[in-house]
Amino acid sequence: MEFSMLLVLSSALLFACAPLAYAQKVASPPAPTPTPSPSPAPAPSPPYVNLTLLLSVAGPFQNFLNYLESTKVIDTFQNQANNTDEGITIFVPKDDAFKNLKNPSLSNLTQGQLKQLILFHALPHFYSLSDFKNLSQVSPISTFAGAGGYALNFTDSSGTVHLDSGWSKTKVSSSVHATDPVAIYQVDKVLLPEAIFGTDIPPTPAPAPAPETSPTADSPTSDDTTGSAPATSHPNSSFRINGVGIWSQLVLVIAGVVVLFL
Repeated sequence: MEFSMLLVLSSALLFACAPLAYAQKVASPPAPTPTPSPSPAPAPSPPYVNLTLLLSVAGPFQNFLNYLESTKVIDTFQNQANNTDEGITIFVPKDDAFKNLKNPSLSNLTQGQLKQLILFHALPHFYSLSDFKNLSQVSPISTFAGAGGYALNFTDSSGTVHLDSGWSKTKVSSSVHATDPVAIYQVDKVLLPEAIFGTDIPPTPAPAPAPETSPTADSPTSDDTTGSAPATSHPNSSFRINGVGIWSQLVLVIAGVVVLFL
């Protein structure tokens, strides 16, 4: 009898607790699934640099631009500027530099030599003006045309960058564009490589002597003034002159009286 009562109570207790356990199981929310962290956005690519447009509007560089296009070197420079991590540095002569180039002349160059000449005006790396101080310690520097006779020497003198190719000695006169990956610097002369024009470089003509200035004429001295001053008449000489005049007039009066009485 007691066993039956315990069995009934146990069954009733299990029956009462089952709905509570089922309710808790249903009410518990599902575990959150982890979401992947977003990947960092890629760095923006530098803007495309159009060298033809830049040189057309930046200064008097039409002659250099014409050579860039006729030799197809513009394509090489454009690719280096926009499709590499190194960048490019270009030294651009002004139009007057080509007009003033008499000896040697570019008219006798072959198309291949002319292309090498234009490639000689660029370095296959971006250099700011402050970088040339370090370049002066490791010169000569290879250019796009090559090394050896196509290399350039750099010196930095109080912030002014000087270039020396043997035939050409010039300096950077202004910065046209200096934003990575493209640096363009204006120079006053056409860069002439020894690999094309040889090492028999004519001596630089001596500068013309300064015109001599004639010495300023000395002011007259007191002696000169005294010597040039008119001589003063002595009062006695004036008296003698006046006396002679009076006697002459008296003689004439007497002669006239005598004539009247005759």
